Amino acid sequence: MDRFAALPLVVPDREDHVAAAGLRNSCRKKGVQIGTIDALLAQLCIRYELVLLTTDEDFHHIARHSELRLWEGTALNG
Repeated sequence: MDRFAALPLVVPDREDHVAAAGLRNSCRKKGVQIGTIDALLAQLCIRYELVLLTTDEDFHHIARHSELRLWEGTALNG
């Protein structure tokens, strides 16, 4: 836990939850189903202009239909 103390903490508020629901609905209209938590994580990254590092393909689908930015670096395990 001590190591995590150096990292900033991002706490979603009501606006984030509402915007995440909007993001989820927007993606659904475009044929992309995303989970509630994924939508909230994506929304937090969009709001705070963060780049998301992920191997989860769902976030790539979200990024195609939103302002979500993903880390496009080389593979971490190879």
